[in-house]
Amino acid sequence: MTDPQLPPPVPPAYPAPAASPAPSAYPAPSGYPAPSGYPAAPPGAYQVPVGGYAAPAGTYAVPATAPRPSAVLGVVALVLSLVAAVVPAILVGISAFEIGRVLPQGVTTTTSDDLSLLSPARDQVLWAELSFWLGTILGIAAIVLGIIAIAKKKGRGAGIAALVVAVVGVVLFFIVLVTALAAGSAAGFTTYTS
Repeated sequence: MTDPQLPPPVPPAYPAPAASPAPSAYPAPSGYPAPSGYPAAPPGAYQVPVGGYAAPAGTYAVPATAPRPSAVLGVVALVLSLVAAVVPAILVGISAFEIGRVLPQGVTTTTSDDLSLLSPARDQVLWAELSFWLGTILGIAAIVLGIIAIAKKKGRGAGIAALVVAVVGVVLFFIVLVTALAAGSAAGFTTYTS
């Protein structure tokens, strides 16, 4: 019996293996010449190829970059939003100025809900209304295409810009409408009173 405070007994050392036979005693593997200066591997041992190992198949490789999606959708949305913001604002500015000039006090002094007071400026009213609907249709198309461009990452920056321009275009339209109508009324009122 051994003392529990003592370390466990050391196993006896094994004798050294017998000297290996000369390198020429083993045949060279097929397809590979026998290396010179090194003893050949014993039979059954794994033979290392002379040229070294090939790179493992599962190594890290840089992934191929996906082709960048086309930004045409975002650009189309941006162009539509710019047209929706600028063209109707110009049309309504010209039309509203003429409406105000032809009817300097017609809109503000009547209490009737009858729209017949606009009949002297019916062509300008029609152009103002057409510009409103043109801006509405183009603006909605620009917003929808901008959202699709953002979601599909096809011209994301242009799609965001299209959304912003389309929303700002609505505000611009009404600012131009009120300003041109007031300027036209002022111009018409000065000719009306003199």
